[in-house]
Amino acid sequence: MSPRKNRRALTGRPSQGGGGAWAQETEEGPDGDWIVRMVAGANATKAYRCPGCDQEIPPGVAHVVAWPADGRGGADDRRHWHRPCWRARGRRGPRIMRSRNAPRF
Repeated sequence: MSPRKNRRALTGRPSQGGGGAWAQETEEGPDGDWIVRMVAGANATKAYRCPGCDQEIPPGVAHVVAWPADGRGGADDRRHWHRPCWRARGRRGPRIMRSRNAPRF
């Protein structure tokens, strides 16, 4: 006889009890108010491009999803960030894309 497997049904919704599957909060910053949701590595099933470092966030890596709190853009304004990139967004300047032979300073 095989051992019993106790598994909860996955519905795609946060649980009704405390500490739901999606913990989100509102953060205030110099660039405005943002709704921020932490995504666990087990829940990250797709690859995304981080706007902070322009590197790929592979599936299975924990990261942050953030969008403006004003709610104007909806799902089109959501961005997936590496956690350190999200924390450092105020300290970083815009990334300048240089051509292959441009001088580096």
